[in-house]
Amino acid sequence: MLSNQELILAIESSCDDTAAAVLKDRRVLSNCIANQTIHKAYGGVVPELASRAHQSKIIPVVHQALAQANIEKNDLTAIAYTQGPGLLGSLLVGGAFAKSMALSLKLPLIPINHMQGHLLVHFIEEDGIEKPQFPFLGVTVSGGHTQLVLVKNHFDMEILGTTLDDAIGEAFDKCGKRMGLEYPSGPLIDKLAQKGNPSKFQFPIPNMKSFNLSYSGVKTAFTNFIHKQTQNNINFITENLNDLCASLQFTLVQIILKKIELVAQTHQLNQVVIGGGVSANSELRNQLLKREQTHQWKVFLPPFKYTTDNAAMIGIAAYYKIQNKQFGLLTDASLSRLNY
Repeated sequence: MLSNQELILAIESSCDDTAAAVLKDRRVLSNCIANQTIHKAYGGVVPELASRAHQSKIIPVVHQALAQANIEKNDLTAIAYTQGPGLLGSLLVGGAFAKSMALSLKLPLIPINHMQGHLLVHFIEEDGIEKPQFPFLGVTVSGGHTQLVLVKNHFDMEILGTTLDDAIGEAFDKCGKRMGLEYPSGPLIDKLAQKGNPSKFQFPIPNMKSFNLSYSGVKTAFTNFIHKQTQNNINFITENLNDLCASLQFTLVQIILKKIELVAQTHQLNQVVIGGGVSANSELRNQLLKREQTHQWKVFLPPFKYTTDNAAMIGIAAYYKIQNKQFGLLTDASLSRLNY
């Protein structure tokens, strides 16, 4: 029988961050992340290296999470883990560890959709976090996903629009690589853009009639533009780096903003809830906050510590699954693609 108060160990290993967190109901007691720096040399995440790194980091990270929460493993009431979507090799490491621990401790096992976790992080009980009311428009923006989601309740979510090719975070990283910036490029582009002119260079914004998005066109246009300019001036990137970053960032953010406006108007939604790594981008945050005034929206932005992949978001999703008595099985497969 489940206790009245849940102590949940959550594990996140969908990409290149090994994370573990402990939640006491909706409050986060610990939230530990081990980053993998090995991928910088390759300009992107190498799946095989990521899965190997997870194997070496997962036990220390779990021990750290339990220690920071000041609890023993026998105090736990449930184990949660990311089932997908993500890199399959990475998911398998977290999933296998969670299943083994749940089996040995005879605890309920809760598989969680990574993207749902990004949106449900807004339901963590913590100072400075305001809970949205259902229904709302959920927007997930990261290196692997760009989606607009109608959220009717904690687990009734419908994808209204999604990128048909590249995610917004991938576009940041690939364009950053073309400018010679190290991976991940998004945060550095954001920093350099503060000193640049966003109107200096114009890049195309796709005019798609549906709620779907596309980032491959602007990525290609940016790459071709850089190639052409450097043929005439080998120092073009260095001389215009801040303006290039500002103009690129402005364009990438405008693409998602236009779709948010369209979906919100069409479905008469005035709450916009953001999640994912790109939700830390200052241009996106500033533009959304401006629209609180111009569009009468209520915008929910996650604290920066919950923007990147983390296990606290897996834990809060697990809490609501427990309330609904939605538990997993040891035979549940990790899935690189997983619908809401």
